[in-house]
Amino acid sequence: MERAIDPTQTSWVKVAPDSDFPIQNLPFGIFRHDGAAPRVGIAIGEFVLDLHALNLHGFLSSFDIPFSVTENHYMNSLISLGKQKTSSLRLHIADLLSKDNTTLQGIPDVYGKFLLPMLQVDMLLPVQVGDYTDFYSSEVHATNVGKMFRPDNPLLPNWKHIPVGYHGRSSSIIVSGEHFHRPKGQIMPAGSEAPIFSASQQMDFELEMAFITFDGPALGQPIEIEATDAYIFGMVLFNDWSARDIQKWEYVPLGPFLGKNFASSVSPWVVTMDALEPFRVPGPVQDPPVLEYLRFKGDKHLDIDLEVYITPKDGAPTLVSHSNFKHMYWNMNQQLAHQTVNGCNIKSGDMYGSGTISAPSEDGYGSMLELTWRGEKPLTLADGSTRKFLEDYDEVTIKGYCRKGDLRIGFGAVSSTVLPAK
Repeated sequence: MERAIDPTQTSWVKVAPDSDFPIQNLPFGIFRHDGAAPRVGIAIGEFVLDLHALNLHGFLSSFDIPFSVTENHYMNSLISLGKQKTSSLRLHIADLLSKDNTTLQGIPDVYGKFLLPMLQVDMLLPVQVGDYTDFYSSEVHATNVGKMFRPDNPLLPNWKHIPVGYHGRSSSIIVSGEHFHRPKGQIMPAGSEAPIFSASQQMDFELEMAFITFDGPALGQPIEIEATDAYIFGMVLFNDWSARDIQKWEYVPLGPFLGKNFASSVSPWVVTMDALEPFRVPGPVQDPPVLEYLRFKGDKHLDIDLEVYITPKDGAPTLVSHSNFKHMYWNMNQQLAHQTVNGCNIKSGDMYGSGTISAPSEDGYGSMLELTWRGEKPLTLADGSTRKFLEDYDEVTIKGYCRKGDLRIGFGAVSSTVLPAK
């Protein structure tokens, strides 16, 4: 792994200095090209390395990976190979792509046969999400929302003792580039005595990240917090779209439902935890102390810069939020330990949303709800228009990257557009 993230390593594939995908990254994804069946690829610079083509031509023979794993609609079967094998595979690819390795670069038609321009492929949903949990782990976000509705008691009594989460809808998770229609549902207008059925008037984004798991122990066997790293494959950018007016009316007493389950967008490239190791940092002090099963050792937070842009129809993008994943109160290891402490089992391809990631400063809030403070402080976009919440045809783009010296590891982007209600 150390060799694969060596900041001095370079590739024979041309990689721009500001690329999200240097040889130290090598994220996995699912792509389709020129009518062929979907297959597993790895990003390097502006190219996609076709793992199925490598497998067919014997370049992955030492791993004994069935062709049905590398030519597949999803990466679940690849992830099911486990952490040791996927980490070794990534290291092998790093060796093949390294500057001094002539195995692939000596092939005359390597471009076109094994390496395809990203602009010529379609990126698909990377995993078939069997189960999806969304957490609520930013103290800033939870406090902001609490102040709006419970000014005298912003954080509920359990919040600093437990990584709060709910089981979300996996069937409506979509990949970047897929769009969705403004949802409809019940809304209670201000001053009314009865709800109405209407399209949401308070469409919002939520800046999040998500992690994807390997197969876990059998049902009934918790994952101890010291072991959680072995069960996290990688991370994606995540936009947990929210219809705030629908959510406000429905969330008591059981929490989010129609205000959340109409769409959630993810980035197509899964950045492995191996690639993110250099960017571990300490997290916030957790006070009061957490229970024993949530106590961890070492640095479990990650320094990931995050940006959110809103682009109106026929307009230019406006940066509306600049946050960082390191601000989260609860880390992924605690979330996974809590998810499984009751014996809940996990599977390859399961997805876990971080919850909205809000920075301490107002320009780093992770939702329109906070940025405009429930619409009381509208945002002004680059074209002069204002927003309390999202309008039809607004495109929201989230970007994320880590940087340490000259080493930059990026996630690409997740973008989707709000279409009018049907």
